[in-house]
Amino acid sequence: MVRVAAVLSVCALVSAGAPALAAPASSAAALHELFKTEWLREMREHPLEASADGFHQYDGSWDDLSLATLAREHEEDLRTLQDLAAIDRSLLTGEDRISYDLFEYRYRMRLEDYESKSWLMPVDELDGVQTLRTLTQTLRFQNAADYDNYVHRLQTFEPYMDATIALLKEGVKEGMTEPQVVEKRVPHQIAAYIVADPTQSPYYEPFERMPAIIPPAQQARLRAQAEAAIAQDVTPAYREFQQYFDQDYLPHCRTSIAADALPNGKAYYALQVRENTTTDLTPAQIHAIGLRLVAQIHARMERVLQQVGFNGSYRDFVHYLRTNPRFYYQDPRKLLAAYRAAAKRVDPLLVTEFPVWILPRVPYGVRPIPASLAPDTYPAYSDPPAGDGSVAGYMSVNLYEPQTRPKYEIQVLTCHEGRPGHQLQIPIAMELKSLPDFRRFDYYSSYGEGWALYTETLCDEMGLYGDPYSKFGYLDYQMWRAVRLVVDTGIHSEGWTRAQAVSYFEDNTALTGQNIDTEVDRYIAWPGQALSYMIGELDIQRLRRKAEVALGSRFDIKAFHAAVLEHGALPLTVLDRVVDAWIRQQQSGKDARATTE
Repeated sequence: MVRVAAVLSVCALVSAGAPALAAPASSAAALHELFKTEWLREMREHPLEASADGFHQYDGSWDDLSLATLAREHEEDLRTLQDLAAIDRSLLTGEDRISYDLFEYRYRMRLEDYESKSWLMPVDELDGVQTLRTLTQTLRFQNAADYDNYVHRLQTFEPYMDATIALLKEGVKEGMTEPQVVEKRVPHQIAAYIVADPTQSPYYEPFERMPAIIPPAQQARLRAQAEAAIAQDVTPAYREFQQYFDQDYLPHCRTSIAADALPNGKAYYALQVRENTTTDLTPAQIHAIGLRLVAQIHARMERVLQQVGFNGSYRDFVHYLRTNPRFYYQDPRKLLAAYRAAAKRVDPLLVTEFPVWILPRVPYGVRPIPASLAPDTYPAYSDPPAGDGSVAGYMSVNLYEPQTRPKYEIQVLTCHEGRPGHQLQIPIAMELKSLPDFRRFDYYSSYGEGWALYTETLCDEMGLYGDPYSKFGYLDYQMWRAVRLVVDTGIHSEGWTRAQAVSYFEDNTALTGQNIDTEVDRYIAWPGQALSYMIGELDIQRLRRKAEVALGSRFDIKAFHAAVLEHGALPLTVLDRVVDAWIRQQQSGKDARATTE
């Protein structure tokens, strides 16, 4: 199809003298030049992101978080939108039109984020300078140059820390602080970096095993430089940070938990909802959706109780699951082995749901979450691979208090964080080399988390929940995400207390107390993000049902999944248009890429 179109274009140029086609060609060229220029700027401004994505020009640098730099970057974003507006969208076709829309959406969100001043809250229990121990797991360490760059980062760490503290101080002045209840989790995280022996620092981990390609003398030099940098630059910076955080910042954090208690809080939360769901749904509408889904999923759970022959109420069953040792590993090593086994059970089934050509080439593994982060973070999360394939992807699993990590959740959680969830969707996007770089690495939570939640149901269709308890675990995870809709909006727009949120979780899910506490604090610290999962899944499920009805016997699940995945991450409004176009193409029998109107 592409080759035929090229021939027709040449014929038209010869016969008509080319003016009619010069404008479209010029528009497309200008668009891609803008994409390239802005991507290079983004990599330059965000070296940590660049390194993780596999762009290594700035591997020795930190992001500049100074107020002046953030203001300058905001002005440049404004100019970028002006440059985009000068390109005539009507002259674009196919993926270029989608790219134009995504680029515009992306930069408008950046402008709104800046105006919201969310960047004045750079530290919470889930993210911040005290969680950077995960950096050693995402960077490339293959040769001496990689280590030299890393050492340079250690040696220049102090300005990065100083800028973080400056943002926190400005946040206090502006009234933009995180709630005290969640920030109380941070001091013990900071403490992990304050060590007397530099070799015990989390930052020293890459030097414990170095590639044999680096000569022993060079390894010794790099280790000595790292130890000196940690002792002289990194540890003192964290010591200063600890003093400021404990004695100054924490006492000034707000006692309220709702985002609408922030300056211009209602608008702030509305932005978080819109950005994370990529829809125009209001908090009140989402709250109502959540209440309806909770009731629906409860009915499905009750059928599992009948299937296992449990004599008692739903709450009795949940208590039984939470307290019976048969459902838990006592040894964290056995829990890790169970996750790895669950991952391998999925792999042979992927070819039944996806065309082979779209499956990612980069592998992924399963590893523990660092111990200092585990008490305050998720049951598991996904670490994407590097875009150049130099670092594999990982599903990081929480082994803290294994007696709170139910066996019946292992398979469903693996489907979400591993494959066919995040470790499928994200690498596929990265490997779409025909797309502009910003699309290969962009992430919209409603799409990415919606896809991962959708695959939990897909794994049910694939027969991976082989016993009633695993099936209940799957339903409990669906319930968990439905409850999120109620709890997140309840906290941030309905006036709920933390105790109300915890109680609602306890009444409606089988999650253990440890998980519930960290989850509720996560929603307090990260308004709106938890809404993206179920809102995204509902949209993907709706699009699938629409395609099944429209195509009937011609519906191909592999082709549908390819249509959802082959354009990279998309806002839900754009995904809707892409799938609608795909349905029309399937009906017409054409083999063509989807586009937007």
